[in-house]
Amino acid sequence: MPSLQRQQSLSRVAFELNFHFSDKQDQSPLAYLKDFHLFREGGSKKVYHLMSKKDDLLESELRIFDYSYTISTGKTSHTYHQTVFFLQSKKLGLPQFFMSPENLFHRFKEYLGFRKDIDFAEFPKFSEQYYLQGEDPEYIRLAFDSRVLRLFTVEPDWHVEGVNYYLAFYRKHQLLPPREIKRFYELGLKLARFMEAESLDLE
Repeated sequence: MPSLQRQQSLSRVAFELNFHFSDKQDQSPLAYLKDFHLFREGGSKKVYHLMSKKDDLLESELRIFDYSYTISTGKTSHTYHQTVFFLQSKKLGLPQFFMSPENLFHRFKEYLGFRKDIDFAEFPKFSEQYYLQGEDPEYIRLAFDSRVLRLFTVEPDWHVEGVNYYLAFYRKHQLLPPREIKRFYELGLKLARFMEAESLDLE
């Protein structure tokens, strides 16, 4: 169950950042995210502590929320929680992609001949830290310009998913403390600006 202390702290953060805050569960973001990796996992999916804001022309809507899902295996089950930055914007035109911290499983899959990781020779640290894949590697390379690659060279352990007008950014299985939400928001907004053609007005 969401804690009252976290709810109250996030409500204050939302006020400081000029977000609308809802203390009720709101499943509406899931309609946009059903094809993203994170949101295909498990069951009993819940969106709560939803912070949201729109730009003046309603071309962009930004949501930051806590998300949980449950995986059941036989007689046991485990619920995972994470904080998600989700942007829906007509100013984005993203290829379908999925980026996660690289691990031995990814390298093993590549060794067996499954879809290859998209690497960048000029940014070896990024390529070492992250596994990046999608249907159109060349289009993805255009979206991941030098600004995005530099950002994630110094920012490890993030997951990013995108397609068309939608961008999601999170650390898997991590609820961010309320004191880190402002930086999370600013980092997500910086990433979005790097990946879109025009500037967003969501501050």
